Amino acid sequence: MRTLFSSLALLGLTAWVSPAFAQATARVCSAEELVGPACLLARHELPSLPAGPLYWHLDRFASKEAAQGAAADTSTIVEAFGAIWLFTIERKAWRVKGGEHVAEVGPLSVKPASTYAAEYLRSVFSPGMTAPLHVHSGPEAFYAVRGDTCLETPKGIQLGRGSGNSLVIEGGPPMLLMAIGKETRSGFALILHDAQQPPTTLVHDWHPQGLCELQHARDAAK
Repeated sequence: MRTLFSSLALLGLTAWVSPAFAQATARVCSAEELVGPACLLARHELPSLPAGPLYWHLDRFASKEAAQGAAADTSTIVEAFGAIWLFTIERKAWRVKGGEHVAEVGPLSVKPASTYAAEYLRSVFSPGMTAPLHVHSGPEAFYAVRGDTCLETPKGIQLGRGSGNSLVIEGGPPMLLMAIGKETRSGFALILHDAQQPPTTLVHDWHPQGLCELQHARDAAK
């Protein structure tokens, strides 16, 4: 059965691809975690970053107070998907004291800058939902609490399957992110960028090959 994306493409209507209209947005998250556009959980300006290859560490805590007691200078505390999360930019071997270490995602290839910003997004996409085509001024990392992920760039696609899947893309190339599989995808994203540059810019001069949509169709047919 033809999906929404392919039907629109056949009609030449490629500017709007889904009700989930923004993967990166300045719209602040509300307490409700409904299916729809991504929203901004937190923005943390960082005057400097740790030396060495960097990773995004995700840790869960029983309370905000416990997370605050364990936070590093590059840590950010958010509440989402029924848990208190401590997000930290650090080296791969770094570990927080206390809490439950969930994952480290990376490496994050960051260009030198005078100051940096870490923007953390929350999204809930039903299968087939996607974001508008865009680029970032720094690397973006994705972590799915549940659901499957497809990321298409000019180089092809990356797939993430099952709870806890993660993907990373360097800053620069255009991208399309889609929830695939048969389960609603709930997840986070991190954009780590030069604070003097916009985190996200929409693009209109790149057209994906529809590889994620093809994968979504295969999943739906199983």
